[in-house]
Amino acid sequence: MSSKLDKLTRRDFLKLAATVTGGGIVGGAFVRYRNLWQQPSTRVMTLKAVSYKHDLVDLMRRGVQNFPSILQRIKGNRVVLKPNLVEYYGERCVNTNPLFVAAAIETFRSLGAGEVIVAEGPGHRRDMELLLEASGLQDVLYQEKVNFVDLNLDSIAPVQLKENYTQLGALFLPKTILGADLVISMPKLKTHHWAGVTLSLKNMFGTVPGVKYGWPKNALHWCGIDNSIVDINLAVKPDFAIVDGIDGMQGDGPLYGETVHAGVIVMGDNLTAVDATAARIMGIYPEHIPHLLMMQRHGGTVHASRISQIGEPVSAVQQDFSVLSYWDFVKQPLPFIRKLFLIN
Repeated sequence: MSSKLDKLTRRDFLKLAATVTGGGIVGGAFVRYRNLWQQPSTRVMTLKAVSYKHDLVDLMRRGVQNFPSILQRIKGNRVVLKPNLVEYYGERCVNTNPLFVAAAIETFRSLGAGEVIVAEGPGHRRDMELLLEASGLQDVLYQEKVNFVDLNLDSIAPVQLKENYTQLGALFLPKTILGADLVISMPKLKTHHWAGVTLSLKNMFGTVPGVKYGWPKNALHWCGIDNSIVDINLAVKPDFAIVDGIDGMQGDGPLYGETVHAGVIVMGDNLTAVDATAARIMGIYPEHIPHLLMMQRHGGTVHASRISQIGEPVSAVQQDFSVLSYWDFVKQPLPFIRKLFLIN
């Protein structure tokens, strides 16, 4: 994808205004143009990591240190790491790699965290002990002497929904998440058969307790997967994302796709911007992903011109991840006028 397609300049806008007719159209375009520049300017760190045997702690430390506000909040505080632990299918790269989680534990401890907890609430498996053992995460928890919380069975409390896209009024969330000083989303770099991509925002689905919403949390799927993703993130307010893109998944994700060695880590404190960058790394135009567009209304940044890329540019690590046929359109750039009017 050409970076030129992602850059909206004042000259572009003046050309549009000169070619469209009718004050209403021009006025509407101006509102969208103005709102584009209201998207927060943010930073995303992308680093190459050739394997899980690479010095991941050093890479993660370098990444976090580029976000001073996060760095200050780590010291002495409770950090909850939320990996993507969905299911176990042998050689399929379904879950955040346990070595990646181990590196994050060491990273946040070395940066002064008072406590590090690993927590997850899988939507498929009820037998957490079996899943932890099969995935290899149990060994990491033992070696690192870190507590694990099954968010499906944790004590819960209601949180009123700010926007109520799901029409549920409130979400019941685990007290481990609500009591954290920082919640760190640690997803796998994957495409998704329903959401287009499953990254740091979609990963928050695992904070919703099965004890309240069932397995596989169909109550939230019935409310609309994009509505649920946005409501969950506005309720949880995750603070930072570290995407495991060393090995990703293409095609029929999040469970049945093919492994892609992408060799990247993506980090940032604006999760929408992190996911937009990760989508671009997969060769996907994030302007096509509904929940990313919805998050623009709530401080999320999608447009490339508002994201300062630290470390590797997207072009240096970009790959062409395959998608299911009905998602083919996400691989195509939006026409300029349509793109402008999708800015909400």
